Amino acid sequence: MVKVHLPAPCPSCTQDWSEGPGVGPAQGSMTKPRLFRLWLVLGSALMILLIIVYWDNVGTAHFYLHTSLSRPHILESLPTPGLGGENVFTSDVDEFLDTLLSSDAKQKDHSRRKTEQPPVLTPSKPVLDHMEENVRGYDWSTHDAQQNPDQDRQQAERRSLLRDFCANASLAFPTKDRSFDDIPNYELNHLIVDDRHGVIYCYVPKVACTNWKRVMIVLSESLLDRGSPYRDPLDIPREHVHNTSTHLTFNKFWRRYGKFSRHLMKVKLKKYTKFLFVRDPFVRLISAFRSKFELENEEFYRKFAVPMLRLYANHTSLPASVSEAFSAGLKVSFANFIQYLLDPHTEKLAPFNEHWRQVYRLCHPCQIDYDFVGKLETLDEDAAQLLRSLKVDSQLHFPPSYRNRTASSWEEDWFANIPLAWRQQLYKLYEADFVLFGYPKPENLLRD
Repeated sequence: MVKVHLPAPCPSCTQDWSEGPGVGPAQGSMTKPRLFRLWLVLGSALMILLIIVYWDNVGTAHFYLHTSLSRPHILESLPTPGLGGENVFTSDVDEFLDTLLSSDAKQKDHSRRKTEQPPVLTPSKPVLDHMEENVRGYDWSTHDAQQNPDQDRQQAERRSLLRDFCANASLAFPTKDRSFDDIPNYELNHLIVDDRHGVIYCYVPKVACTNWKRVMIVLSESLLDRGSPYRDPLDIPREHVHNTSTHLTFNKFWRRYGKFSRHLMKVKLKKYTKFLFVRDPFVRLISAFRSKFELENEEFYRKFAVPMLRLYANHTSLPASVSEAFSAGLKVSFANFIQYLLDPHTEKLAPFNEHWRQVYRLCHPCQIDYDFVGKLETLDEDAAQLLRSLKVDSQLHFPPSYRNRTASSWEEDWFANIPLAWRQQLYKLYEADFVLFGYPKPENLLRD
């Protein structure tokens, strides 16, 4: 038998086993302070995380809330960053956070945030390479620095007309009575947001939207040229202007802000200056037809021209490319285009393309209370007025407008071979745009 000799227990090493295995009296007494410190650290980390998340949700990295507008005044003077507007700015942020987060914690951060004064740049003339935008004789002067009372009155009338018809039951059109919450995200993709200046622009294709997008890129500094933001709108290449990744639009809010997105949209709509530009609906259609079907456009040929030629021109065998089709004299006629718009099966397959979709479907004017309604027919005056109102006219000028625009006087020629019944149906299709934005009914086209 093997004898095992165990060492005698050390008196100084005895434990009080009532504390549990491995926990001595000293260790037990340290448990509560350690737990307290652990919870304190975790709580602090959680609080910091929540602050970061909430701060990001309100976009305070670019939060220049110097564009608050009080109704019913049109585009009142907006405080300029760094010129005494900090108190208003801070209180706006606090109120904004309280409303957005709906938190029980009412703690407010009253620390003042200095905002960066954007550099004042002298407007430069467009370079000769921009053949599309280069128009001789354009006036690049600052015009009149004072607001024209007639322009103010005109703006008030446009906005009043829009509000009145949105509230008038006699004018009925699809989506008129729905709320902003009822608008699906994918229908908010035309609302471009500039958080730096507190501006929201709803772009309407064929209404100078290329140049207005350029202006929004300059204001928001959303696109860099060799590491620096663009300062001249005409320097921005056209292919970048229409790249959706260049702009922050409402439909992207869900990915960026999650469940706070819709509420954040409403706050920005309340705080920011909202504007759009419109055009005579029939003239806009003619312009869309000219640019997409009279010029070689591979995408529009395959997606739209080929089906139109098959359905309405009885062509069964069509070339694969637009250049081959044009060489063979195969082009969509304006009558084919009107047939396509009036065909009830068209929108059963897909919604109208944005270039001929109605403005009320693109910009939701009965759900969004626009502060400025510009028109292509008065583009130069309206653009100058808007930039002055936003206090950015010293930084940039609106690029020169085209002199070969589709003119309203061409309507009779374009519609001469369109049957009267089609013209009347087409007016009904675009009637809401005519009425909401104050364009007269084209009686000369709607009667024999």
